[in-house]
Amino acid sequence: MNLEIQQKWLKFKYMIFLEIINQKKFTLISAFLFIYLIFNLLDGDRGLISYYEKQNTKNKLMEEKKLLVLELNSVEKKISLLTDKIDTDYLEILYREKFMVGKNNESIYVK
Repeated sequence: MNLEIQQKWLKFKYMIFLEIINQKKFTLISAFLFIYLIFNLLDGDRGLISYYEKQNTKNKLMEEKKLLVLELNSVEKKISLLTDKIDTDYLEILYREKFMVGKNNESIYVK
């Protein structure tokens, strides 16, 4: 008989729980949807955190691009000094750096 009472009591408790859930369906569904939207807004591939990470990566790449453009312009200028018209001053600078001939302020005269 004791087992029978426990089963009725559990069934009664279970029914009360179901009644509460039936009464508050809208609130529960709304709460779950709100939590789902907040998690998707903040996290994920299209979330707010990911947006800031991508902005940071974009800024780093833009700075790197500026540095590479400056370096490219410098290399193009050096190439133009050596190809179109031979610039003897630039050649002299290269000779002094590569072969360590003379000092920086020293001028060389050829007979």
